[in-house]
Amino acid sequence: FWLKSGVLFQCAPPPKNPFAMKVINSQEFVKIPKGVTVEVCGRVVKVTGKYGTLERNFRHLPVVIEKFGKKQTALKVEIWFGLSKHLACMRTVCSHIENMFTGVMKKFEYKQRLVYSHFPINVNIVNGGKTVEIRNYLGEKCVRTVIMYPGVTCRKSEQTKDELIIEGVDIDNTSMSAAKIHQSCLCKKKDIRKFLDGIYECESGTVDKE
Repeated sequence: FWLKSGVLFQCAPPPKNPFAMKVINSQEFVKIPKGVTVEVCGRVVKVTGKYGTLERNFRHLPVVIEKFGKKQTALKVEIWFGLSKHLACMRTVCSHIENMFTGVMKKFEYKQRLVYSHFPINVNIVNGGKTVEIRNYLGEKCVRTVIMYPGVTCRKSEQTKDELIIEGVDIDNTSMSAAKIHQSCLCKKKDIRKFLDGIYECESGTVDKE
């Protein structure tokens, strides 16, 4: 920007560099754990393990995914002539695949606690753990209904009072289901420093701790 005769002018943005450095070949490797079966078709990865099957499509990214090694004990994620943003996508693909391995082997688990000061929050789990009904939040008469994402179930803890356990193989669906429950009990138009009632996450991890 510069000022001339009381008028503010803006400089044109610098042109993009057409000669930006490209890396000829970049590779990342993901080890396939024991007890997991992996199928790769194009850029669609299908993982099968102890707790079920997950499938994810990576066709929106310019990567090459294939099995690697004599015994095919690893997955190779490869990019040719990639810019820095493409290389970041390659690491993201590896993280997604590792989460799929963890989900089918150990299963993801989120724990939430019911927090209230005066009006006790009543939670009823129906439809085989796929639907959560929340009543008496701040004394309100309306029923808040939260439907779990596919492959996710919710149940009450047997050891701890006022605790919900959300379990699922897919980390995205499991975490979003927990977030839906939390966001259904947000205090509106009140001082949130005083009105702390709600459902809050207290722990996250996997069912199999090993």
